[in-house]
Amino acid sequence: MVTHRSPESGGHPQVGSSCDTRAASAGRGHHGAMSTDPQDVPATSRPRGRRAFLGLGVAAVPLAAQVPAPRAADPDRPPRTAAEALRRLREGNARYAEAHARHPHESRRWRRAVAVAQHPFAVVLGCIDSRVPPELVFDQGLGDLLVIRTAGHVLDEAVLGSVQYGVAELGVPLVVVLGHERCGAVGAAVAHVRDGGHTGGHLTRVVDGIAPAARATRFRAGDWVDHAVREHVDRVVAQVRDDPALGGAVVEGARFDLDSGRVRFRNA
Repeated sequence: MVTHRSPESGGHPQVGSSCDTRAASAGRGHHGAMSTDPQDVPATSRPRGRRAFLGLGVAAVPLAAQVPAPRAADPDRPPRTAAEALRRLREGNARYAEAHARHPHESRRWRRAVAVAQHPFAVVLGCIDSRVPPELVFDQGLGDLLVIRTAGHVLDEAVLGSVQYGVAELGVPLVVVLGHERCGAVGAAVAHVRDGGHTGGHLTRVVDGIAPAARATRFRAGDWVDHAVREHVDRVVAQVRDDPALGGAVVEGARFDLDSGRVRFRNA
């Protein structure tokens, strides 16, 4: 193994094999210049391994503390704090909503870099709705987000375990619960509460997971479904935030507007 400094990384040391060094030398032109594509700069490595995974319940904060702080001005370094991660998501969504998306981190060199290890900076727990893909909505690329999707972002043990993996093993500083306008799963829960009908099969678990939010908002003035969407986001945020196995992560709720493309964070 050899340690070298990449001109694109602003002097941060990077570790690679001698094969990597020879490949980099072969990629230079006759002036010795390397590619300056910012998407091709791999992220700073983080601690990994089976030992860290086995310590999921207590590893979130210590794992994050072991990671060197990135330079704030470098857009290709993953954020290391919840505030930085939230700002990155806001900026990306603003680009998406204005139809100025950059579609970052899609180059072949970036793909090769993240193939070695992933470095997501946010967990996004969202709905399965085909109109709300988090990577597009936040204008992020390969390896940026750890995405978990269920109908109506309903929680179960597998979902909580997935969030825990992101926080504890990968050191992700931010969890976002992303609801959306005109959610079909929430609409089904509202109809169930209003009409008392029975939902069969596996959908019963989905409706039962959202029904408390539908009941809590039944007599509010205005759009019942939209009130229930917001209430359900808040309830899921509280469940994730209060889970003792997920200590160390900041959890934020948000709602995506299908018409405008804007994400509104609940605490904003």
